[in-house]
Amino acid sequence: MTVPQLLLCLSLSVLCISSKPTEKKDRVHHDPQLSDKVHDDAQNFDYDHDAFLGADEAKTFDQLTPEESKERLGKIVSKIDEDKDGFVTVEELKDWIKFAQKRWIYEDVERQWKGHDLNEDGLISWEEYKNATYGYIL
Repeated sequence: MTVPQLLLCLSLSVLCISSKPTEKKDRVHHDPQLSDKVHDDAQNFDYDHDAFLGADEAKTFDQLTPEESKERLGKIVSKIDEDKDGFVTVEELKDWIKFAQKRWIYEDVERQWKGHDLNEDGLISWEEYKNATYGYIL
């Protein structure tokens, strides 16, 4: 290899090492979705119902008549209105949505725990976990 070729290879190597990556990384933390449904208010409000009520409660509202639904929503709104001024602020609504989502998570954890605690002693052993998860015969 001649000196000019060596210098060319060396300069190309330095250029490649010192160049910025072309892939842009997303460094923003995104909150998890409030529902697995599509968020499209022009078509339906299923996403909003899941976020506002929680997935299980939203299913029960789907079964109600409009009058019953309106009555139940009125009761929920009074729970959301923490300062009891007759209005729901953005912060009160955010707090309610967080509460509804956490409640669903805690209920799901409880359901999963009961499904894995086969001898109902309040503890999950490795054997119980394997049996519940992978279906091993006791």
